[in-house]
Amino acid sequence: MEKQLFDVAIIGGGPAGLNAALVLGRARKKVAVIDEGRPRNAVTREVHGFLTRDGISPSEFRRIAKEEISAYPSVSFVGDTAVSIVGTDGQFQIETEQGQIFASKKVLFTVGMKDRPLDIPGLADVYGKSAFVCPYCDGWELRDQPLVIITKGAELMHFAPIISGWTNRFTVCTNGPDELTDADREELKRKQVPLFDSPIRHIDSSHGIVQQVVLEDGTIVPCRGIFFKPELVTGSDLPRTIGCQITEAGEIVVDDFGKTNIPGVYSAGDATSRMHQAIAAASRGAFVAAMINNELNTEAWRRNG
Repeated sequence: MEKQLFDVAIIGGGPAGLNAALVLGRARKKVAVIDEGRPRNAVTREVHGFLTRDGISPSEFRRIAKEEISAYPSVSFVGDTAVSIVGTDGQFQIETEQGQIFASKKVLFTVGMKDRPLDIPGLADVYGKSAFVCPYCDGWELRDQPLVIITKGAELMHFAPIISGWTNRFTVCTNGPDELTDADREELKRKQVPLFDSPIRHIDSSHGIVQQVVLEDGTIVPCRGIFFKPELVTGSDLPRTIGCQITEAGEIVVDDFGKTNIPGVYSAGDATSRMHQAIAAASRGAFVAAMINNELNTEAWRRNG
């Protein structure tokens, strides 16, 4: 099969990858966006905090983005999964699950993060409907409502003051040992925050709206919403496979310009940050795309004398 030649192969078609494609298309670069079409935020109904797009569904967001990018014919969308990458800076070869082969000068990973299986019975039924991970994305819709917060330890003590800006009616369920200090427990007690460390038996809901959290010791906590800390892994194993440095939290390590430790390989978006917001990912995708374009143009300038 004949290789298709590109300036940049973007692996992942979320906000970071799409905005990168837009910037590179406008920079007259030949780009392939390789995306399997299974975004993490597909479980949610709406995207929030994105100026001019607040409240849009994830699928409509992508539809509009692709429509706008279609004005730049050098950008191609490939509905497939990248399964291998070999080569070096300027001469990468990407093979997909369907056997397509792409040659590309640079690679940009915008693979995001994905959730590990949710091990709390009933949580999957409410995730994206009344159970969320980010109050900046979904706190407004649950303002002043009775909530359950599922997290523990230092993460809890960071999260509790933040969520209090949306509601002071929340109960903490740590789903096992709370991993708190005595001082932490005393602080929560002073703030009149109920704290339960019994494991969660199941979450009861109706049509995706949580009704109560039932603990193994028989405690029942009525609520209208949940915020929880998910367990995440990088959205693709390819960065690790080709030698990109990965943190213990599963994030791809990049410098200030989006470069990984592999020459010619960049990354942007949720896979490189704990700030998992669509607008933040899109912004970073645009910036890193400009850095890639600068590198390509400088290389061409010097190569041509």
